[in-house]
Amino acid sequence: MGKTHDEDEIEIDLRELFFALKKRILIILAALVAGAVIAGAYTKLLITPVYSATSTMLVLTKETTLSSLADLQIGTQLTGDYSILIKSRTVLEDVIDELGLEMDYRTLRSNVTINNPEDTRILELTVTNSDPQMAKEIVDTLSRVSSDFIGDQMEIVGPKIIEEGEVPTAQTSPSLKKNVMLGAIAGFVLAAGVIVLMTILNDTIKSEDDIEKYLGIPTLANIPDRKDYISGKASKKKKRKKRRRQEKWQNKK
Repeated sequence: MGKTHDEDEIEIDLRELFFALKKRILIILAALVAGAVIAGAYTKLLITPVYSATSTMLVLTKETTLSSLADLQIGTQLTGDYSILIKSRTVLEDVIDELGLEMDYRTLRSNVTINNPEDTRILELTVTNSDPQMAKEIVDTLSRVSSDFIGDQMEIVGPKIIEEGEVPTAQTSPSLKKNVMLGAIAGFVLAAGVIVLMTILNDTIKSEDDIEKYLGIPTLANIPDRKDYISGKASKKKKRKKRRRQEKWQNKK
């Protein structure tokens, strides 16, 4: 069989896409603004803000000295064990019982983050909650309960609380600015994508080049549009009348 026209290929004309996007720029800008507004409204009205409170603990060794290198190394190694013990079920359940929280230990664990800055014996405990005051109370209680638990279970000096949490004044998440920006980008991409897709899939014959492009046959003649033909005839008739008037005027002179 002979090779037919490339029916399975879609030739993408970047110039055509550019002009299609340019022609509908107002639609794209409207989609961008709509995406930003929807994202902002959703963030403000439907997403519960979350606040974070952080306390700081210092890991001490049994001798509670800070002078020897061995003491520093042991303290650094203990921070890994303490991080696991702080988020243990026993500690978390004690915190829940003491504060009367309406959640299980798994939920509380998901709201607790422990950070150990590199080459330090510092543990930073962070608790997130929708209530800023409750976030502080939970992190303070967690620090105290975990310090006592570690000291009793490991028979060593428990971590020392060196800084209690503060009531957060600014929410941790969601970020209104970030969500508005993402919504605007999503609206822009969606509108541009639809326009590009419609342009690529539009195989309407609009010119002689399209006939060869889509049908694979050359054009032999060009039949003008009826409106253009009538408009052309009217224009020629008008020119003839104007020329006759000029000739009459010259003859009278």
